[in-house]
Amino acid sequence: MTRPTPLSGFPEWLPAQRLAEQQVLDRLRRTFELYGFAPLETRAVEPLDQLLRKGETSKEVYTLRRLQAVDGVDDEVSLGLHFDLTVPFARYVLENAGKLQFPFRRYQIQKVWRGEKPQAGRYREFLQADIDIVDRDTLPPHYEAEIPLVIGDALRSLPIPAVRIMVNNRKLCEGFYRGLGLGDPEEILRIVDKLDKIGPSAVAELIIGAGGTEAQAKACLALAEIRSQDASFADAVRALGVEHPLLDEGIAELAAVVETAREHSPGLVEATLKIARGLDYYTGTVYETELVGYEKYGSICSGGRYDNLASAGKDVFPGVGISIGVSRLLGLLFDSDALAVSRPTPTAVLVALWSEEERAGSNRIAAALRARGIATEVAPVPAKLGKQIRYAERRGIPFVWFPASASAEGGDQVKDIRSGEQVAADSGAWNPPAADMAPTLQ
Repeated sequence: MTRPTPLSGFPEWLPAQRLAEQQVLDRLRRTFELYGFAPLETRAVEPLDQLLRKGETSKEVYTLRRLQAVDGVDDEVSLGLHFDLTVPFARYVLENAGKLQFPFRRYQIQKVWRGEKPQAGRYREFLQADIDIVDRDTLPPHYEAEIPLVIGDALRSLPIPAVRIMVNNRKLCEGFYRGLGLGDPEEILRIVDKLDKIGPSAVAELIIGAGGTEAQAKACLALAEIRSQDASFADAVRALGVEHPLLDEGIAELAAVVETAREHSPGLVEATLKIARGLDYYTGTVYETELVGYEKYGSICSGGRYDNLASAGKDVFPGVGISIGVSRLLGLLFDSDALAVSRPTPTAVLVALWSEEERAGSNRIAAALRARGIATEVAPVPAKLGKQIRYAERRGIPFVWFPASASAEGGDQVKDIRSGEQVAADSGAWNPPAADMAPTLQ
């Protein structure tokens, strides 16, 4: 077999990185469940008409086709891999509404697929961790203030740089654009969403190309420059001299989010009025999250309020949610050696092997340690003692257990190969220090 060619955009972590990923997921789960979110997993595929119903996503969707035609007929492609977890969640709510209790709080940790160009922190297959709250008919706005607090606690549970959650409100932006007299607010939102990628001059040109005047483009850019960690952003918006009822509604909703966050978690949330989010199913508050020191790579966590995504006839289930790009976050941290685990293997103890005839005794010791929750393995071969210790060192195993040999006096001994300390030990009672029971994030 020839050496395989790497496939870009589909990350495969090394074992130590996978251990780190699992511990990150465990901490996220704990935080989500502390806030009352229940776990959920949806299928990987959705009908294409559902995937393409909202947002500019057609170029990103991976479609599915069977290799072999059925009865000689090649079925039309009708399924695609989901590009986020919000669209399948909305479908799930509609299908199971009669079995769910509302407001329904769920977390979902699952892979998604997007046909994007791979680059630093951006993949074609990646893991997301989502939380959403949906209700029937109406969703109280206080949930829009709760979502960033949950994410703040979740990310603070990790040994990673600080985060800044930037919030805006689509009503504020749309009301401002309508107050300016711009005819297609949604198009202007999509243009402004490109501000960090293409810069203000290019954004102004696009606004003018979409039917705006130079003065209107200037006003849109002035709005996008406003930032604050309290409700003072409202004064800055009103100073621009634009009026519209939807603008007032958006200002009030955004102020409530910012002030709630300022009371409970100062410095976590910032009103940033350039934030728009490209997917058009968002209708109110929107979020993007920067990792301090990694701002140039863009948001590692985003989401917002959606009122019409989960709807069928008279049944409407408005919601609000946010998604952590777990693979994106980890990839950036791994590449900069900013996140690791204390050892690259779960094994805490290697039981030495004197000879193949004494393997059964080493196996009994390992079984006794495992029965008490201590990850243990037996040396692969009865090599010289120094080689067995070096094997443990290469694997990152902190302790080596020396069984009492049938040909020697004395009992079992265990050695911490980092410090060299060696003590008598009983496999039914000995425990490693708590910090060595399992790999830990660092």
